[in-house]
Amino acid sequence: MTTTTRRAGVRERLSYAFDRFMERGTAALIAGLALLSMVVIVGMVGVTLIVRGADDPGDPIQLVWMALMRTLDAGTMGGDEGSPGFLLGMLGVTIGGIFVISTLIGILSSGLEQKLDALRQGRSRVLEQDHVLILGWSQQVFAVISELLEAGASRRRTSIVVMADRDRTEMEREIRDRVAIPKRARIVCRSGRPTDLGDLAIANPDASRAIVVLAPEGDDPDVGVIKTILALTGRPGRRAEPYRIVAEVRQPANAGVAKLIGHDDVHLILSDDLLARIIAQTCRQSGLSVVYQELLDFAGQEFHVEALPALVGRTFGDAVQLITGGVAIGLVRDDRAHLNPSRDRVIDAADKVVVLAEDHGSTRVATTAAEVDEDAIATPAPHDEIPERILILGWNGRGATIVSQLDAYVPPGSELVAVSAVERVVADVEGLRGLRHLRATARAADTTHRNLLDELDVASFDHVVVLCESDDRPAESADARTLVTLLHLRDIGTRGGRDFSIVSEMLDVRDRELAEIARADDFIVSARVLSLLLAQVAETPELAEVFRDLFDAGGSEVYLREAAEYVALGREVSFATIQEAAQRRGEVAMGYRVGAQANDKAAAYGVVLNPGRDTRLMLALEDRVIVLAEE
Repeated sequence: MTTTTRRAGVRERLSYAFDRFMERGTAALIAGLALLSMVVIVGMVGVTLIVRGADDPGDPIQLVWMALMRTLDAGTMGGDEGSPGFLLGMLGVTIGGIFVISTLIGILSSGLEQKLDALRQGRSRVLEQDHVLILGWSQQVFAVISELLEAGASRRRTSIVVMADRDRTEMEREIRDRVAIPKRARIVCRSGRPTDLGDLAIANPDASRAIVVLAPEGDDPDVGVIKTILALTGRPGRRAEPYRIVAEVRQPANAGVAKLIGHDDVHLILSDDLLARIIAQTCRQSGLSVVYQELLDFAGQEFHVEALPALVGRTFGDAVQLITGGVAIGLVRDDRAHLNPSRDRVIDAADKVVVLAEDHGSTRVATTAAEVDEDAIATPAPHDEIPERILILGWNGRGATIVSQLDAYVPPGSELVAVSAVERVVADVEGLRGLRHLRATARAADTTHRNLLDELDVASFDHVVVLCESDDRPAESADARTLVTLLHLRDIGTRGGRDFSIVSEMLDVRDRELAEIARADDFIVSARVLSLLLAQVAETPELAEVFRDLFDAGGSEVYLREAAEYVALGREVSFATIQEAAQRRGEVAMGYRVGAQANDKAAAYGVVLNPGRDTRLMLALEDRVIVLAEE
């Protein structure tokens, strides 16, 4: 069977040629109109020269000029005088001019609108140097920017570039509303897809000093993170030196793929696993989340990794006693962190010291150790481990990991009960295998109902964890339910005269201010904690290993322990004496908590980190020493 191709006619060809011409853009259209105007002008001038009268202008150049003026301004014809042929020719030029000018105005208006829209979308290439590039958008972006601005307070200028698949003006407005931007800082927003090679070039990643990849909102955020890492590291013509990429990954199974793609360029934060570990640690120790907040926030005391040549050849115990302006808590060698090493470990030239200090470079090495009051050092009495009862109200994807982490901390014979309106809580808890210390049970019920909480006998539990039911609800609704549960819990504690510790998880940091009315002991604001970690690692990549060791149940963690286990109560001692007492127990003392200020927000809930080795203090029965130790 043969087919005959219909040949295009002249009209169809002209129509197609016109469409192709229109596709060339505003500049081509203006050029076309200019050419059309010249054809009209020259044509009408020619006609006018043929039919002109004796008194009409006869100079072709003068006629062209007159025709051009009437094309640009139709009112110019109002003063014309001459023969009917001349006037008719000028009228034709004027009518053609009206058509040309009106079309030109439309083209210019449309072109200008397109150009303004392109500028609004932010498609020009970023020319910043040594900037921090944030790829992606989530509620964490505001805290990340705030912390990066705080970290860069000592810099002459701080530049942060944000690229996300959102409208540029909307991003700029939201950032201005949520973040206090100092005059020395510059926030640049660009619209684009972080996974698109062309869009990435606009953000100028080759000139950046650090890149933060945020997990996008959606059902499978890790896919977006992995694709962004692949686009960054696989870009043609990328710079030779490694990038400093800090990326958030939700599922541990995806971390291997992200690391395989990024190699040494990428430092991963396993967000869900990390948050589960933090919640598991903080729920058993009142005030621990305040300590973590201080450690992760650039505004207070934070971890720094420094090379201190003066300590080479000395032991880690010497470092604890000799360092001023900070507290030595561990060592880093070959990108591997070892927190709270043996006090007899010798520091060599390849070691960097992890110090808790206010600013990088604020620590000094003294020539002599601080004086220690030997008589004030206490001998801790042995105490039996008592099984604990833990209640989890609410449930999300981190719940099962939290239970598994708690099993590594609690004494044998402990009990855990999980209750949530999320029905899969029962299947998740029953599906846990390998629990050694916990007996875990679950039931599906609405934790915002007061009758249910009374039935559970909340006051009989030692610790209560309120998880945000964020997997199946919007963030605002999930936080609201958490707040209602907290109010009921505090009322139960007040009426029953029972003081049990409460740790709650919230998504929006703004909801914490409302939740503080409920007087909960600790809050874990998910987005903010992750944002602080991302910002810390972006500034100091070695801290990725430090935090991994810090939140690992198999290593040393932060504990708030009774002051009586370290020094004599009611007696003034130096912090150096407390440090020595902790070292003899195989621990590192980082600070203390004043029990009388535990509910005082203005006093940081009594938490004092890095007080200085010569600081004199008198501890009471309700006070705690903040130490880095193994269980």
